[in-house]
Amino acid sequence: MEVLTIDTFKEKIFDFTATKEWTYKGQKPAVIDFYADWCGPCHQLNPILQDTAELFNGQVNFYKVNTEASPELAALFEVRSIPSLLFIPLGEEPAMASGVIPREKLEQAIREIFTL
Repeated sequence: MEVLTIDTFKEKIFDFTATKEWTYKGQKPAVIDFYADWCGPCHQLNPILQDTAELFNGQVNFYKVNTEASPELAALFEVRSIPSLLFIPLGEEPAMASGVIPREKLEQAIREIFTL
């Protein structure tokens, strides 16, 4: 999973400096994990995300945002607790979920939100 910086976020996801209206730049739905290296629950979620990324390989892009390195991105989506997952469907507004999500629930959410 690629860790996004502000520059790569603006290039691949949304250029919030060019427009305030949400416009997703990706060609596939995406999931962004907002995390921090010191966060225990984030470490619990990581293998679940890795497995889920493999399961949906080619259908969904998975990214990570380190909230310590990119606090502006966390603020942009009003991330108040970590881990938080941002689900970005094509042509729709993104949706946020917080906390460690069990693998089965995460897979179900991806299938429902992205209609896969």
